Amino acid sequence: MSYFITLEGPEGGGKSTQARRLVDHLETQGHNVLFTREPGGTEIGDQIRRIIMSLDNKSMSSEAEFLLFSASRAQVVRELISPHLESGGVVVCDRFYDSSLAYQGYGHELDLELLRTITGFVTGGLVPDLTLLLDLTSELGLERRKQDGRWNRLDDYDLAFHERVRQGYLRLAELDPKRWVRIDAAESEDEIQAEIREAIAVRISA
Repeated sequence: MSYFITLEGPEGGGKSTQARRLVDHLETQGHNVLFTREPGGTEIGDQIRRIIMSLDNKSMSSEAEFLLFSASRAQVVRELISPHLESGGVVVCDRFYDSSLAYQGYGHELDLELLRTITGFVTGGLVPDLTLLLDLTSELGLERRKQDGRWNRLDDYDLAFHERVRQGYLRLAELDPKRWVRIDAAESEDEIQAEIREAIAVRISA
């Protein structure tokens, strides 16, 4: 059966690590799994990612930021995600459109309904079956980002921005509790993965 899983949350929550571990786990259970990420995942998307993340582009407007994310998203949906789901596979995506609602919507305070309308066009109405929210305080997340040496343009926004993003994620999860599962990303890597696998087990049979 096809199934679409996304991992979301503030910076420093360990989404990429946990996503890769989840992919390995699902593959051992015999699932045909595609792992991808946003922005990126395709040749075109990776070029867009470099523009979005570069500290050289601090003058980028909030609107341009959203549209660049959307362009990358449109490409990965049509090139990778939709074909894999149509073939009956499982997709694990490190961020998806909820990131834009949280970052550009709640963080930059752009019009959420307009963002949703554009996102519907970009994705063809595709909605994840399960979204795992790896939640932690903005302070802890940013400290982790500083320590891992991968600081980028989005990390560089002020603390108030990142707090709006976090509260946005919590609001999105509150509005759609059937799709979202909140996990405490301040826990150990193994504890987080155990909770992720538990959430998956009740939704996907081996």
